[in-house]
Amino acid sequence: MPKKIIIDTDPGQDDAVAILLALASPEDVEVLGVVAVAGNVPLPLTERNARIVCELAGRTDTPVYAGCDKPMIRPLVTAEHVHGKTGLDGPQLPDPTMPLQAQGGVDFIIETLRREPPGTVTLCPLGPLTNIATAFTEAPDIVGRVAGIVLMGGAYFEVGNITPAAEFNIYVDPEAADIVMKSGCNITILPLDATHKALTTRARVDAFRAMGTEVGRMVAEWTDFFERFDKEKYGSEGAPLHDPCVIAWLIRPDLFSGRHVNVEIETVSDLTRGMTVADWWGVTDRPKNATFIGDVDADGFFALLTERLARY
Repeated sequence: MPKKIIIDTDPGQDDAVAILLALASPEDVEVLGVVAVAGNVPLPLTERNARIVCELAGRTDTPVYAGCDKPMIRPLVTAEHVHGKTGLDGPQLPDPTMPLQAQGGVDFIIETLRREPPGTVTLCPLGPLTNIATAFTEAPDIVGRVAGIVLMGGAYFEVGNITPAAEFNIYVDPEAADIVMKSGCNITILPLDATHKALTTRARVDAFRAMGTEVGRMVAEWTDFFERFDKEKYGSEGAPLHDPCVIAWLIRPDLFSGRHVNVEIETVSDLTRGMTVADWWGVTDRPKNATFIGDVDADGFFALLTERLARY
């Protein structure tokens, strides 16, 4: 029985690959909708990019919604320096023709969780947690109906990628992340500690290109584009494909390992704002509230990704 999911996202090349992986895997996940949030680039671009990706997948039946255009209380910080001015820089893409849904993304999340049976909808945030936290704040009754939250964000041993202490998705809206971490939901976190082990080597990108399909070519060109930033920054042989790890965890949790620990978000300090403080070693008595993934079988992850994307 496929898991019902809502993808909450700020595409981003790696977000695009995550959406493609989900839409290629109907036996494992049923995408009820894709909700855009401001993050990697502003909302008018993220909602546009989400529609472009659904069209690329041939899935214009997947409803796309626009969520929050800025964090809960802070000005928006974006990442064009990584993803390019459109958020999907690399290959030229046609303008989307499928419509944006008239309903707001936060209302869609609330309505869906109220409509579907309790414990059947999993939220999959791939960007800042603004939409999820706003939905929880506006409609506290939905929190107990969520099956789980599987999110890409944070870091502990890998510390920060936008400041010395903070990972981008959490840093953009730490107040939202704090609300989500304290929600009591069943939370699984795919942090940089795991995603930095899933690198796009030359052979892995060549496998996408060798599919000879439009999707294979797009994914290869997107990874070519955004890996240049991480290669330069980390001196690694490729770039991490962060967001597809969320969908891969839903399909093949056996590819990942982690610990159930306490995770808290720093919201006050100027020095470490947005830091994800994971009690990996169990040195506090704070309650365990999240499964923090620390490792991924990279070969298994890319084998799954290549097999599913080859379906297009």
